[in-house]
Amino acid sequence: MNILITGGGSGLGEAITRRLARDSAGRIYFTYNKSEETAKAIEAEFENTTAVKCDFTNDASLKSLVDLISRLDISVLINNAWSGGFIDTYFHKTPVADFISGFNQNIVPTIALTQAAISVFRKKKHGKIITILTSALVNTPPIGSSVYVANKACLAELTKIWATENVKYNITSNSISPSFMLTGFTASIDERLIEQMAGNRPLLTPAEVAESVVFLINATQQTNGVNLVINSADNIK
Repeated sequence: MNILITGGGSGLGEAITRRLARDSAGRIYFTYNKSEETAKAIEAEFENTTAVKCDFTNDASLKSLVDLISRLDISVLINNAWSGGFIDTYFHKTPVADFISGFNQNIVPTIALTQAAISVFRKKKHGKIITILTSALVNTPPIGSSVYVANKACLAELTKIWATENVKYNITSNSISPSFMLTGFTASIDERLIEQMAGNRPLLTPAEVAESVVFLINATQQTNGVNLVINSADNIK
């Protein structure tokens, strides 16, 4: 089974790449942009991994990856890459241009790559799409996260469309919505806020989310249209 994970060279993506590479009989392709040193280290440690440089903000780089998908013979696409931050400023202070650039840098590339993957999957009459979302979609969203949450909400609805439109081709589309994790992506968040969250519940780790990805990869094709929320039951009322 060949797998492609976007943004697989750092943070949560690196944890997923390493976990899949440990026991996969197929090949793990993962994209990276700035984390070249880590990408090379992963390739050196795991012979069944291949790093693919892709800058989602560059049209030519994205097109190259889209064209490559048809030749990789993948059975699983993991949409994980994210360009931009998490916490910025209040919605009413956020420039409209930030929402536009967020959509262009994250949603448009994910759409293009998923379209390419679905074309491959339909020919194979089998495939799995796994998209990383956020538990902020079911919890109270953090103040200042409007661009991030808006983009993830768009992806959440797309995952449902992918599930329903492709079920007759034996293609599934599921998602994972993890809560806050300590990664490079969240490094700029105030330490006092992190201490508060850690006091309320154990902080989620990237390794735990990686195990959830493995679960969905191994699940039957009957598992379709599912959003796996990992947030210590914070959304229970």
